[in-house]
Amino acid sequence: MSSANATIALVDDDRNILTSVSIALQAEGFTVRMYSDGDTALKALTENPPDLAVLDIKMPRMDGMEVLRRLREKTELPVIFLTSKDTEIDEALGLAMGADDYIGKPFSQRLLIERIRAVLRRAAHRNASPENPAEEPAAEPIIRGRLTMDPARHRVRWDAGDGRRGDVALTVTEFMILETLAARPGFVKSRDQLMDAAYQDDVYVDDRTIDSHIKRLRKKFRAVDHDFKAIETLYGVGYRFNEE
Repeated sequence: MSSANATIALVDDDRNILTSVSIALQAEGFTVRMYSDGDTALKALTENPPDLAVLDIKMPRMDGMEVLRRLREKTELPVIFLTSKDTEIDEALGLAMGADDYIGKPFSQRLLIERIRAVLRRAAHRNASPENPAEEPAAEPIIRGRLTMDPARHRVRWDAGDGRRGDVALTVTEFMILETLAARPGFVKSRDQLMDAAYQDDVYVDDRTIDSHIKRLRKKFRAVDHDFKAIETLYGVGYRFNEE
């Protein structure tokens, strides 16, 4: 099944967001189900799972974090958090609980659609079996010095030395940027090249967005290894990954 035929569940207590995002998704060929509270959504998502759920965090009756926690007890349903709470604590907790990506309000509908497509592609690779392979062969793990990336499972590990290794939870966007840098260690990637890798189909974002993603990538790796310096800035040029 192509992503355009997928069923998307939207869970948000803001009717304006439900309506506008639903219209945008349906225009792209998606089937959309809408829920305005977490309790109702959890029952529906469990009994009749969609292909992906977009969850707001702050909702009545049951918040998005609790919906995700209960979902993860039974299913690996892909989940994207959509929220006005723009804090790194929320992002880190959501990703640690098993969310696939995290987009803050206000947001571009085109960007949300591209993130949905990206998460669906990764879910297809993750769920593929030898008897029922994904449309494209699953990408091989990328090993660059102390970095290990598994694109098929969306997993990242970093060897901090002295036998210490840690998982690094990344959003889909962060993963794509790091994957682009790690593909050719030592080669400089401009902001435009990184934007093209992370935001397809002519989605417009300010080039400072890439700087913010790089800052967050470094912070996440330094939580595992305080001395992490593998992502280097070349001022006025771009960024590169140094294989250690």
